[in-house]
Amino acid sequence: MTMVMTMVILESAMRTMKASEFKAKCLAVMDEVATTGEAVTITKNGKPVVELVPSRTKRVSDPFGMHKGRIKILGDIMSPVGEDEWEVLK
Repeated sequence: MTMVMTMVILESAMRTMKASEFKAKCLAVMDEVATTGEAVTITKNGKPVVELVPSRTKRVSDPFGMHKGRIKILGDIMSPVGEDEWEVLK
C-alpha cells in the first residue's frame, strides 16, 4: 500500500500599486487596507519598495480610563498648592 500526501499552499494575490498611483489615492488606499485587512505593496520602477499593512494596535473608543492600572497617583492631588511651593515663583 502506497500513501501519497499532497500539500497545497494557497497564497492570496497581494495587490501591488505604483508609487505614483498610491500618491494620488493614498487616503482611499489606507482606508481600504484598514477595512479589508489586506496588505498593498507599493512599487517604484516595478520593484517593491514598501508594504502597507493594517495596524495591529487596539483603538481606544473612550479616552477616560485608558490608563487604568498603569498610573499610580502619589500624594494629595485635590488640595490647592500654595505659592511658596511653586519653584518657578521663587
